[in-house]
Amino acid sequence: MRYLSSAALVAAAFAVPAAAPALAQPATQAAAQSADARLKALYDAEWQWRTNELALDADGDRQGGDRLPHVDAASQARRAAYWTNALAELNKIPFDQLSPEERINAEVFRTALEEFAVNQKYREFEDPFGFWTWIAPRGGLTSAQAYRNYIKRLGDMPRHIDEQIVNMRAGLKRGFTKPRVSLAGRDGPIAPLAATDVDANPLFITFAAMPGSIPEGERTALTAEGRRAVAAAAPAFAKLRAFVRDEYIPNARVPIAGEALPDGKAYYAAKVRQFTTLDLTPDQIHEIGLKEVARIDADMQATMKKAGWTGDFAGFLHFLKTDPQFTAKSPYELLAKSAYIANRINGQLKFLVGRLPRYRFTIRPTPDNIAPFATGGNGGLESCLMNTYNLPARPLYTIPPLTAHECAPGHSFQAALALEAPNRPQIRRTTYFSGYGEGWGLYTEWLGIQMGLYETPYDEFGRETYEMWRAARLVVDTGLHHKGWTRQQALDYMKQHTALSDHEVTIEVDRYINNPGQALAYKLGEMLIRRKRAEAEKALGAAFDQRWFHDTLLGLGSVPLPTLERVLDEWIAGGGKDPNAGDTGANS
Repeated sequence: MRYLSSAALVAAAFAVPAAAPALAQPATQAAAQSADARLKALYDAEWQWRTNELALDADGDRQGGDRLPHVDAASQARRAAYWTNALAELNKIPFDQLSPEERINAEVFRTALEEFAVNQKYREFEDPFGFWTWIAPRGGLTSAQAYRNYIKRLGDMPRHIDEQIVNMRAGLKRGFTKPRVSLAGRDGPIAPLAATDVDANPLFITFAAMPGSIPEGERTALTAEGRRAVAAAAPAFAKLRAFVRDEYIPNARVPIAGEALPDGKAYYAAKVRQFTTLDLTPDQIHEIGLKEVARIDADMQATMKKAGWTGDFAGFLHFLKTDPQFTAKSPYELLAKSAYIANRINGQLKFLVGRLPRYRFTIRPTPDNIAPFATGGNGGLESCLMNTYNLPARPLYTIPPLTAHECAPGHSFQAALALEAPNRPQIRRTTYFSGYGEGWGLYTEWLGIQMGLYETPYDEFGRETYEMWRAARLVVDTGLHHKGWTRQQALDYMKQHTALSDHEVTIEVDRYINNPGQALAYKLGEMLIRRKRAEAEKALGAAFDQRWFHDTLLGLGSVPLPTLERVLDEWIAGGGKDPNAGDTGANS
């Protein structure tokens, strides 16, 4: 296994023979310093180049700079050349001579560069479909300068959109598009961004949420300037919508499999590796999924009986999907349920983690313009979104696991910890690996059992439905992109095994079709975390403290799964100690 070989390599790299001559240690330290210095110079230079090239702010945020990146073919070729060279230089550095912290930095940096290389090799920039989805800020910005930067980005929209249209036309020409069957109505979310009624345009909403810390006169001036900028940007979105509706969707590819794309077999294998950070084949992942589906199915059957249901499984699923008791009567009720769950979780966090972040998120509804095609929720630093569109499609028994996953101790909590992390290179603070982040999110749903989140058998079945949903993804994604499944096969499989609404199943299956490999990260990451926890509990016995296990995991920030396993193995071997020992921070 890749995990075992990585751990073995690290153990060998840092072991010092007992019989080593006394003079050997200073030479080893000098070599490590030299390797560390070479690595630091490389990733610092790349970061400085990247922030300028991709129009990021100092924190690596695309929504903080004063312009949008160039995405034309010439810019993409320049990036491909730079990252290829950076990866070659990185591979010249002897990882076994790096200090422990820099070894982690190197593994994160290399995996990120490999991801950039994959994206450029297969010219993914020619399929930017959906780039407009999160282009409007979720809420108010933090300062007057942030608003001025946003206004400048709005002024850059027409140029950026024109370049993206050129890219999509190039993708159409070579058959590198989203499948047509998954695109019906997908031009709709662009329409509000093209609205000439500025007050109704999502791009303007952030000006209505301007913080009171900005002086009133400056708020008035910025709002007026923002109004003009949104009005000027709207025609570019009208042009984009017309292109997507009249040219892109009608001419998008018909085959749905990722392996049907140009160089498709190699492409799908590369996306599997990219999203999971593991050396697993599609066939191996498919088999893992089938085994997990069978295991979780047995749990769901037992929970169904606890609920007192005497009919068959299909009947129980129908009951859960259609009975009015499981449907919120208003958006407020759904949001209130999520807020109640989040507050219950807050009371349990002190038992789960040792280091709590100061930053706090809020819970908001998913923006109206994207809600029809969005998932049930999305967690982020500033806010945790709950989708209130089509309330019958959002059963209340799924809100507890969804809140744990997206809000706390899942993504919003995780993002706050990353924001307040120790001083580390920006490559560590801004890189995101799905296996780590989504694996943690799914693991937190399981932690909800000990937090007492699932008060009824229906709630527990909701948790199991969410776990089954992620296990079924392993089967469905590899089925669609590798084994020749049809879209209907995927829909039927999800409907037969989960209590997700038909609407959500359709949205999810189309998401898997549109983004090969992404759905695989969740379950594989969660399985690794639960496996390492079980190993820690067995090895440490009474000395095991889940707070220190979680702090070690979360304190790393986002890392490839082999790196996560290696560090957790070292933590277990070291006695499972408090990683915050000696830290006098107020929140420790």
